[in-house]
Amino acid sequence: MDLRKLKTLIDLVAESGIAELEITEGEGKVRIVKFSQTTPVVAPVAEQPAPVVAAAAPAAAPAAAAAAPAPAGHVVKAPMVGTFYRAPNPGASPFVEVGQSVKEGDALCIIEAMKLLNEIEADKAGVIKEILVENGEPVEYGQPLFVIG
Repeated sequence: MDLRKLKTLIDLVAESGIAELEITEGEGKVRIVKFSQTTPVVAPVAEQPAPVVAAAAPAAAPAAAAAAPAPAGHVVKAPMVGTFYRAPNPGASPFVEVGQSVKEGDALCIIEAMKLLNEIEADKAGVIKEILVENGEPVEYGQPLFVIG
């Protein structure tokens, strides 16, 4: 593969919401994976507001207590900002349903970001206990999507 073409592909991956790109051209194969340096910095920030809100607003404490039992299990969070879709296309059945067993690497949903469809996979084996987002809803980075028990 031409070095200029490879540089262009690396730049495209760096500027887009794509996490991984694999290209096969003839006998050659190139795989570009983007690692985010900001993930460790952003993750703790996403977790800090919850205790502050509960402490600042005593009326919110019962709501926080009611929400606490919901993530009883492994929580799969959105790795990016985008639109959440439960199925690969509008007429298809959803990737997973509540009560369904999943293995690590199984597709759970799609998040559309900048006109790119990103398949989100299970990072842990188990049973889908809860689906926390409705089909077609916008999601934020770090937002809980599924609970796997």
